[in-house]
Amino acid sequence: MNILILGSGGREHTLAWKLKQSPKLSQLFVAPGNAGTSQIATNLPININDFTAVKTAVSSHKIDLVVVGPEDPLVNGIHDFFRSDDDLKHIPVIGPEKKAATLEGSKEFAKEFMMRHKIPTASYQSFTAEMLQEGFNFLGTLKPPYVLKADGLAAGKGVVILNDLDEARAELSRMLLDSKFGEASTTVVIEEFLSGLELSCFVLTDGENYKILPTAKDYKRIGEGDTGLNTGGMGAISPVPFAEDSFMEKVKERIIIPTIKGLYKDKIRYKGFIFIGLIKVGEDPFVIEYNVRLGDPETEVILPRIKNDLLEVFEAVGSGKLDAIDLQIDKRTAVTVMTVSGGYPGAYTKGEEIHGLQNIEDSIIFHAGTSLSNGKVVTNGGRVLAITSFGKDFKSALATSYKNVQKIDFEGMYYRKDLGFDL
Repeated sequence: MNILILGSGGREHTLAWKLKQSPKLSQLFVAPGNAGTSQIATNLPININDFTAVKTAVSSHKIDLVVVGPEDPLVNGIHDFFRSDDDLKHIPVIGPEKKAATLEGSKEFAKEFMMRHKIPTASYQSFTAEMLQEGFNFLGTLKPPYVLKADGLAAGKGVVILNDLDEARAELSRMLLDSKFGEASTTVVIEEFLSGLELSCFVLTDGENYKILPTAKDYKRIGEGDTGLNTGGMGAISPVPFAEDSFMEKVKERIIIPTIKGLYKDKIRYKGFIFIGLIKVGEDPFVIEYNVRLGDPETEVILPRIKNDLLEVFEAVGSGKLDAIDLQIDKRTAVTVMTVSGGYPGAYTKGEEIHGLQNIEDSIIFHAGTSLSNGKVVTNGGRVLAITSFGKDFKSALATSYKNVQKIDFEGMYYRKDLGFDL
């Protein structure tokens, strides 16, 4: 089979690495890809939100299955584009249709879905610019900290948590009146703050059947001790030690099953990954958010733990026969440490040569933001490399990753040295 992966980050390199192991694979393409994917696949320099260009690539390379990495093309309707095109509709797309992708594309839509299907989540209200005073009033009824979320996609930066009521009201004004997050904050969701331990739960579904993938915990803040600005993720650990069997049974019964049944009941076609951001409050799970794709850098610890042929699994999703798959999970712990460019998540430079990749032992390197320049691997993003290792527990796995991180060097390189500090 010829496979096309859409995307250019660590998630897509990990998908390519895993699919490359399948004996069913003929040719592997990644669009646009990065320096890492170029070593194991053919990179295609196309804009993945240009669906006509994607169609041309699919036709010219005789693609049999498409895997969509990031959320943008899903929210923009790439699955629907394939289904409505006579030349493409026979090709399975791993990733939900546009309406289903609204679970990530609109916080308000997701909240309404959870309320309709009695899925536990924080209480909330939504506000637009015309409702600013009502928003001020609602904030006054809550206890700090105050959680404000831009309704639409804001590249992971649309959530603001503040302890001061006046600051929260000023922030609401900036989001609604000053378009702080552009169109994403035309509507703002204000919700109660839940205090607990966060984790990520991943489900793969063919629309009726589902498989629960390994849990993971990622670390979003740039600074050690979870301080500073939010990033796309500074590292991840799988499995999550505090997600014991009794807790995961609650997640399955209260959240996963109602989510799958709710989508089916609402006639929302969903083939692909559901990323459920959870918080453990006491011993009970609540949903923070839905994403409609794999998380990054969680992918870099989840996929290496899956023993199955991933291409076989994706075939089963496409044909609606996921129930026939017996998912096999490696019992070991996997961790990944993300190296980032100096200045990230603020301004940073690109094009810095990366040294030491050839010296890595006992870890897997997944490229997140890299490219090739005159035959050399250089930085091409804020998050640059993910160094993934296995161990009998997260401490031993982290020791291996940190040992290998020290063999890598590029100008301004930074990484967090305290992953797992809260476990």
